[in-house]
Amino acid sequence: MVPRIHKRGQRTLGLLYYLYGPGKYEEHVNPRLVASWDDNAPDPGLDEAASLKQLQQLLDQPLENIDASERPGKHVWHLSVRNAAEDRPLTDEEWGDIARRMVAAAGIDDPDHDGAGCRWAAVRHADDHIHIVATLVREDGYKPDLDRDAARVQAAARALETELGLRRLNKGDRTAAQRPTSAERHKAARQGQQRTAREELRETVRRAVAGAADETEFFDRLASSGLLVRRRVAPSGDLLGYTVALPDNCNREDEPVFFSGSKLAPDLSLPRIRERFGETTQSGADGRKQERKASRGAPAAARRAATQATWQAVLVIDRGDDGAAAAQIAAGGEILDALAKTSAAHTRRELRDAAFAFERASRSHVRAVRQHDRALRRAARDLVHSGPALGRGEDGATTAMLIDMLFFLAVATASWHGKHHHAQQAAAAQRAAEHLRTAYQNAAGQPMGVLYRRGRQLAQPLQQRQADFVRQAVPELAGQILAEPGWFALAATLADAEAAGHEPAGLLSEAAARRELASAESVSDVLVWRLRRAADLPADTSAMPTAASTTPSPAQPSRQRARRRAR
Repeated sequence: MVPRIHKRGQRTLGLLYYLYGPGKYEEHVNPRLVASWDDNAPDPGLDEAASLKQLQQLLDQPLENIDASERPGKHVWHLSVRNAAEDRPLTDEEWGDIARRMVAAAGIDDPDHDGAGCRWAAVRHADDHIHIVATLVREDGYKPDLDRDAARVQAAARALETELGLRRLNKGDRTAAQRPTSAERHKAARQGQQRTAREELRETVRRAVAGAADETEFFDRLASSGLLVRRRVAPSGDLLGYTVALPDNCNREDEPVFFSGSKLAPDLSLPRIRERFGETTQSGADGRKQERKASRGAPAAARRAATQATWQAVLVIDRGDDGAAAAQIAAGGEILDALAKTSAAHTRRELRDAAFAFERASRSHVRAVRQHDRALRRAARDLVHSGPALGRGEDGATTAMLIDMLFFLAVATASWHGKHHHAQQAAAAQRAAEHLRTAYQNAAGQPMGVLYRRGRQLAQPLQQRQADFVRQAVPELAGQILAEPGWFALAATLADAEAAGHEPAGLLSEAAARRELASAESVSDVLVWRLRRAADLPADTSAMPTAASTTPSPAQPSRQRARRRAR
């Protein structure tokens, strides 16, 4: 349940015309009064003899009881209360009770003392919400005490959610992106769109800024994405801001509807975007060209580099200071946006939904110290410039490897926000983790299937050897790992690591100790990707020889251990 106090106004009749009218896009259906300060108040929606003017005059009557010089300049108080889309439809009687609770909580009315409240009316013109209009002069001539009215109606909403069995929302901290208006939602529904124009623009702008080196690259990406872009320029020629629009989202005058970056999300204003860029080492078109050339490479290589950068970010979130952790979380959102933009079709939707959810987790009142996010932002840029992955072979396998690491980033983010009592951000990170879990399953099926078959084909003595390594390295997890379907994929990976000159038990022990495994659906899968990344093994093994036919040379282990320590 979302209560929203709108800006105060001075025309009660104008607001009533809107509430009882068809709405901007014919979205108002059967407008009617569900509660008011007086049970006998006229209802222009159901009573043909009642008029809007009559209701307005009754609502504004207390204004006539005080001197004109003492009347508030803007006396119209307006509150809307909206339920979640998945909530059950409430009856008019239930909405009436909600309205009474809200005006009492805000200080508009005092049900325990007759004559001590303001006049108000609650109008319903849709299944999922009501509007409350009130006059800010009490019956006794005094003005109501509305100190902290927003916080009080939010508290009332949390209590009502529990009592009525509605979706329970977490307490906000005013860092969320602005919600689409009801008109925007109705317009999207009429056009058969799952998301509103505001939400589509926010996602497109986020993708444009992901890993961008400077303003020029950012605006080039916006233009190439098909958006209409306007720049706000000062008389001096300095760029002050920007607005964007979808070409097919027009108003009644058939003009595009533009949104400023700050109206899309707090961190998409131009000043906040500039904070991400930092100091550019090279300037001009030549510098940007060299940046793009340096970051252009195979998608698989970009995904491996992003996996390593994400792993380092997880460590910072777990152990770093708050400013550094906030920067890593924000830049982690850029990795998700870049990956969703460049991944194959079978993972793209879940990755897009993960990025959409994680966007809320990327903002809090803890200010990000931006120099700490350079590695992740560079990794996001590499993902974008390396181009789309085909979703198979090494590209598909490294995508699964990166998604696996991003899952742990989301879990670490949820834990960090939970410790700081950021309830909405923690819940958003958890939602992102669930989408990433599904995306991983879609991405990992083929490469893990190859590893599984290779592990099953290992000779029995070699399978037993790998099982002994597991019991030696992680005795507390050995029983679980050996019982998992993914065990054979891990056995093949351990055999590959040994053939490459590593000490499998030591490598496995290090991989298991890197971070918790309790949140993993398959411990074997997680260890497979940690081992293959740490040992520089190919993520895709379909073209590799059978590990049973390969024997490590005596000189290799010391060199491989040295390389691992260097990393």
